[in-house]
Amino acid sequence: MITIGQLAGYVGVSVKTIRVYHDKGLLPEPERDASGYRRYGARDAIDLIKIRTLAEAGVPLARIRDLRSATDEEFQQALREIDDELTARIRGLRATQRRLRQLAAGRLAPLPTEVSAHLEHLTSWGFTTRWVDLQRDLWILVFATHPDLAITLFPDQAEALADPALRQLFLDYDHAHDLDADDPRIADLARRIAEATRERYGADTLPGQDADSEIPALVQGTVNASSPAWQRLDTLIRAQLET
Repeated sequence: MITIGQLAGYVGVSVKTIRVYHDKGLLPEPERDASGYRRYGARDAIDLIKIRTLAEAGVPLARIRDLRSATDEEFQQALREIDDELTARIRGLRATQRRLRQLAAGRLAPLPTEVSAHLEHLTSWGFTTRWVDLQRDLWILVFATHPDLAITLFPDQAEALADPALRQLFLDYDHAHDLDADDPRIADLARRIAEATRERYGADTLPGQDADSEIPALVQGTVNASSPAWQRLDTLIRAQLET
């Protein structure tokens, strides 16, 4: 027979934890000896190991208490269910770990191969590093939050950039970043972009605009916030498309 302190040391829990298990009805409280001390035996140690193992697996104490009265078959079934839950949690933790490592490496989320290749093309086409980085961040946002929308938007943009005339408009948009918001070239560029947009889409809704999502507005807001010239360009384009 051993004391509560010895039992705690053998099993690897605190004396306070054992007392909590007593209070919760998980571990029967033994009789006290003539000196008034609780004395524990091998059966108590085995029960405590079971309780500790289940608790460390994330099983609620109330469920552990209920398992004390389960039949052997019920107990084994419960263990299988707990094992399945742990497997799912481990899978989720590993996914979280991968995202943390990507974050540490400066990659917030993996992008589809075709998007990564597209971003490399932007540099070779003469787009600034600022534009490429902005595009990467925005595609990460869209693919992470609205993958179905991204599947529609990305091919449309990639197709537009494959057209030399439309690509030049994007390049002009990029290079307008540092212009003064009142520069007359802003108004001319807005007119050319609006005309090209009408020619490409006609009266149809632009890709993504019919989605029940705030992401398109967030994306454009992020672009506008980085440059007063871009903000005015967006305002002028919208005004011309609405007329």
